[in-house]
Amino acid sequence: MAFPVDLRRCQILGLAGTAFLAAGGETAGALPVRDLLHPASAGAALGLVAVYFGLVLLIAAWALLGRLVRGPRPPAPRALLLVLAVWATPLLLAPPLFSRDVYSYLAQGAMVDAHMDVYAHGPSQLGGPLAGEVAPLWRHTGAPYGPVFLAVAAALSALTSGELPAGLFGMRLVALAGVALMAAALPRLARHSGADPSAALWLGALNPLVLLHLVAGAHNDAVMLGLLGVGLVAALGRWPILGAVLVTLAALVKAPAALGLAAVVVLQVRAGRSMAKALVTTAVAAAGTTVAATAAAGTGYGWIGALNTPVSPQNWALTTLLGRATRALLEHLGSDLAPLAIPAWHTLGVVTAGVAIVLIWRRLRPRPLYALGLSLAAVAALGPAIRPWYALWGLFLIAAAAPSTSVRHRMAAVTGVLALCVLPGGGPADTGQLVLAVSGGALAVVVLWQAHQAELAPALGHTA
Repeated sequence: MAFPVDLRRCQILGLAGTAFLAAGGETAGALPVRDLLHPASAGAALGLVAVYFGLVLLIAAWALLGRLVRGPRPPAPRALLLVLAVWATPLLLAPPLFSRDVYSYLAQGAMVDAHMDVYAHGPSQLGGPLAGEVAPLWRHTGAPYGPVFLAVAAALSALTSGELPAGLFGMRLVALAGVALMAAALPRLARHSGADPSAALWLGALNPLVLLHLVAGAHNDAVMLGLLGVGLVAALGRWPILGAVLVTLAALVKAPAALGLAAVVVLQVRAGRSMAKALVTTAVAAAGTTVAATAAAGTGYGWIGALNTPVSPQNWALTTLLGRATRALLEHLGSDLAPLAIPAWHTLGVVTAGVAIVLIWRRLRPRPLYALGLSLAAVAALGPAIRPWYALWGLFLIAAAAPSTSVRHRMAAVTGVLALCVLPGGGPADTGQLVLAVSGGALAVVVLWQAHQAELAPALGHTA
């Protein structure tokens, strides 16, 4: 007998999940340095169990909501947006979760506000308590972000006078604005692609990675994807130049969004413009926007040379893992080429991604939104660095434009796995923390199973 599903049940279950996430984050999250607990302390342990208990509840709520969306009477997009708002509410005042990147954003904003070269120097140049909040790996590296995001971060720094609580809340509001733009764009993009808007919202906006990493983690990928989404919506309509401007602004937050300009060109050609005219208007709009935004931000063009900043020895990108294995083999053989192994694999990954993008566009040019989603997925998968939230680059557009439900099901499975891959503090896990995380998730599974059995009992008794 199937577990009974309704929208209110999904809403309450997901709300319970994010509430446990927020509560557990108070002791196990990416807290300010002065509030950090030792991982072995009782408070941190209990918080970690609570976070993973809530995480499994959230994933279950999302999966049940997916059943409802695929059912005979799917909820309307407006109802799903309300669910998203309810689920996100407990995370608004929670500490940062699953990453300390938001502290880097604040430090970089303070550097720009102080007229420091944020591309030539890391937050250590800023000094003071804010620089001390940045993860050690990034304290001495320049920012890889474009002038649009750094201008926002600088404005926030000036507005909050460098106060950490206000800055964290402000950066989360910026990320929420990006999520709101994503949610607003998805139904329109889905209708253009002949897809169900509710299914697109379920996969592209309500999935756990959005809540965990864009809302709770306040990652600037939310702003990039939000601007990219509304830019593509504009390009679908009568405003291709506005579309090119918005997509360029997205790329001036994070560079991968620049691939969206190819979709803007193709959409113009499909609307009846010549290829030459579409290329020229898009290029002029993009160049003008880049120059104007860079001049307004006052940061210069150093971000182009700093794009390799996210590469770290600890990251688990496919090319990095292959590079480490190759380096270990060469070191075992005594070869002098060992130090070149990881850079060589990174280069090969970038080249492979480029070839994949060309092949994708050659085959899927009539479906530019889907081609763009697959291209962004290729960049994330084959690039020199990967984080769980990078999966959202491609997933956002695949949710709106995938040609079949099987593609969405596979992407949903990937989402569920990636949601479990990072600890709430954002650091590497030791054996004890893994045991606590598994215990929290297992406890949630037991509770869900008991609730399922309790729901079935009256119906089975009535049948008997």
